[in-house]
Amino acid sequence: MVEPLLVLGVLVAMFVAYNIGGSTTGPAFGPAVGAGAISKTGAAALMGVFFFAGAWTIGRNVVTKLGEELVVDPGVFTLEASITVLFFIGIALLVGNVFGVPASTSMTAVGAIAGLGLAGDVLDSGVMGEIIVWWVVSPIIGFWVSLIIGRYFYARLNRMVAMERSTGPLLDIDRSGLVPIPRTHETTNRRELIGTITVVAIGCLMAFSSGTSNIANAVAPLVGSGELAMNPAIIFGGVAVAVGAFTIARRTLETMGSDITELPLTAAIVVAGVSSTLVVFLSALGIPASFVVIATMSIVGLGWGRATRPMAVSDVVSDADAPPVTVDALAADEEGEQLPPIGEEDPEDIPRAGDLFDPATTARVVLMQNVVPAIATVGAYLTFQFVPVFGF
Repeated sequence: MVEPLLVLGVLVAMFVAYNIGGSTTGPAFGPAVGAGAISKTGAAALMGVFFFAGAWTIGRNVVTKLGEELVVDPGVFTLEASITVLFFIGIALLVGNVFGVPASTSMTAVGAIAGLGLAGDVLDSGVMGEIIVWWVVSPIIGFWVSLIIGRYFYARLNRMVAMERSTGPLLDIDRSGLVPIPRTHETTNRRELIGTITVVAIGCLMAFSSGTSNIANAVAPLVGSGELAMNPAIIFGGVAVAVGAFTIARRTLETMGSDITELPLTAAIVVAGVSSTLVVFLSALGIPASFVVIATMSIVGLGWGRATRPMAVSDVVSDADAPPVTVDALAADEEGEQLPPIGEEDPEDIPRAGDLFDPATTARVVLMQNVVPAIATVGAYLTFQFVPVFGF
């Protein structure tokens, strides 16, 4: 007979996963839906499939890290403790939503588990230190990679993925044979096809990266308790995420309300690509990565790189009389048109940093991304330390 408390724990975990599906589908596939490259239903289906793929493959590394390695004695993950940890994850994320800040689910989950570990004096300081170091380093990497892309490669990327919508549908279905075959519509141009494929592929990468990192935030406490095996936990979490993608995510897809999807399409692709790649890399190491924090710094780096493009590198690192470095002038685009050299562009054509990120909003986001996990950590610690039922 299944213990009722375990059923409650699974339901709470699935509720957390349900909200993860609702909150991450928009940032992942918002650009594709907004560009008309895919429908909301198609976006939800791809979110469910690729989230599960990321969770089933690389995601179990993060589940193990949080559920078994972050605390030296996984025995502290009783069913009561696991449900309480998930409760604080949900409450802390609610605080972020109230303030309109996309809080980091991974940082919040680690904070709640760390509070449990501190109260029970079983927190592994070495593992916690490793996680914190990567939390500091990964946004810096995202910032500099995006800055370089923004300064030297953004114009070329923009030409490659710019969506030029044709009058007809993107694809036709050839039903002449036994198996229907999709074919490019006669009015579809090459750039439209490339742009569509790129923006949908980036959404799939984001969904996969979300699965590699976020599945642990929903199921790691239960897996750590030993009451729920890894594979069933991932299946429960994946199903809940898919349900969230098909239901509450439709509104976020419609309003395009996240910081990532409010960017120009090319900028959204850059930020999503850089952030997702870093998240997958960290998940492979078992590090619960914060996509929100990395993406925020990637936006800042991309805006900074675009804003400094009219200034030649030599003007920054050398004397003003040195000839400008014209990296882009060495390459032509697909139509043979020479790109303007750095330092010789029309400043009116170059967005300033403030066009891609608002410093005040960025400061508020960074502040809340630290406050929300702190709420989870302190709340969990005080509860496990002073509520007699836990016996710590």
